[in-house]
Amino acid sequence: MSAIRDVAELVANAAADSPDRLALVEAGGRSLTWAELEDEVARLATGLTTAGVLGGHRVMIAQGNRLEFVTTYLGVLRAQAVAVPVNPGSAVGELARMIDDSGSRLVVADPTTAAAVRRAVADLATPPRVAVVGESSYDDLRAAPARPVPPLQDPEKLAALLYTSGTSGLPRAAMLTHRALLANVEQCARVEPPMIHGDDVVLGVLPLFHVYGLNAVLGSVLRRRAKLVLVERFDPQETLAIIDDEACSVVPVAPPVFAYWRGEPDLRERMGPVRLILSGSAPLAPEVVEEFTEHAGVPVHQGYGLTEASPVVTSTLCSDTLQVGSVGAALPGIEIRLVDDHGRAPDEGDAGEISIRGANLFSGYWPDGAGGPDADGWFATGDVGFLDDSGDLFLVDRLKELVIVSGFNVYPVEVEDVVEEVAGVEEAAVIGVADDLTGEAVVVYVRAPGQDPAAIAEAVREHCATRLARFKQPARIEVVDELPRTVTGKVQKGRLRGLERRRNLGLLE
Repeated sequence: MSAIRDVAELVANAAADSPDRLALVEAGGRSLTWAELEDEVARLATGLTTAGVLGGHRVMIAQGNRLEFVTTYLGVLRAQAVAVPVNPGSAVGELARMIDDSGSRLVVADPTTAAAVRRAVADLATPPRVAVVGESSYDDLRAAPARPVPPLQDPEKLAALLYTSGTSGLPRAAMLTHRALLANVEQCARVEPPMIHGDDVVLGVLPLFHVYGLNAVLGSVLRRRAKLVLVERFDPQETLAIIDDEACSVVPVAPPVFAYWRGEPDLRERMGPVRLILSGSAPLAPEVVEEFTEHAGVPVHQGYGLTEASPVVTSTLCSDTLQVGSVGAALPGIEIRLVDDHGRAPDEGDAGEISIRGANLFSGYWPDGAGGPDADGWFATGDVGFLDDSGDLFLVDRLKELVIVSGFNVYPVEVEDVVEEVAGVEEAAVIGVADDLTGEAVVVYVRAPGQDPAAIAEAVREHCATRLARFKQPARIEVVDELPRTVTGKVQKGRLRGLERRRNLGLLE
């Protein structure tokens, strides 16, 4: 595997060895063998080049979990262009900002995203081309016979931009190279017992635009030549039926899924084909792991990761023994160290900021590579944890004010800026609160002195519905006359979180 320099080369190798084996299956019935997948990838790479997409050009992918997402993503990489997968539920303004920021020359949409994409590009001074799956604009890209593409010479070439982080300011795009993506795929492949092996049928319900679905799931499937069952969206009962119908043996999910399934009376029977459940993208409470494992009869293995690490850093599959509260030990080839407030290693057993080093790390944030690993290759994650004697990592807190809703990042300042556009709102402060279904939920405190609280709350809710993706919209709006502040005038979000804790304990009305 060390000779592979291009992620799309994984498909060519699988097609050469197992052309007639199924590679991708949609829950709706469509499928592609490895040979068919390779043909589609090669055709799209040729079509993109013919359409003027050159090496290094960015191509945005605004699609749900479908065959065309996979073929487009891999076709872009085969053409040595840069894939920019985005949430298909993004609002028009969000799409416009990401298109403009990335400088995308082409946006590939599907029927569910086409209207929003077209509205987004209409607002831009230099609009990119738009191709829509099911229309001639997309069919033309894959119409011509494939032509050979010169092999990628440098694995340090940029492969993908994924919008993430940005603890202050708007989300930034992490620059992931072929080297970083392939390194993490290989690190995952070296885990024993294996996360995924060649005989597995893997549930693909995690969004492919998210790094977890894109590389931890799809990348590992390509590497192992397993079968991926693509599911457009998670529905508790329908997804269980798909697991049974398709005999899914590996089920990668995000923590909110467990809340939906925990009360299922026939869960053990419906999980019959499953040998392993993988949970990532946000911490999972220890009691949930224990209860679910007992109820379903299937082991749940957790991991810790982040977009900047392509994404997997640890897994409980790497632990000497399973421990309550642990997110596992580092994958082969990844180093973890803890740093205190003074830049030194904390005392034994104390928590510190998690720093990581490995070939899987990103190359900084778009466009100039700022904020990447330091000169020695270490990247400070902004997360806080401690390591035990066995090397297992335990997460404690986040330095960042990021809110994670269903595994997706919500940046408070982005929501605050939108809320402050509402007439009558003088200031907004966003925090995350615990939520049984989504892990965290967005709560916004709105300073609107002299205004009718109910009217302001309704105006904020309506405005956010048009300007923000659903998962970023406030679950609750608290209208206040004043916000708590420090002596320097900064809003004390810690006090707001304290109010929420008191509210949860029933100490506030």
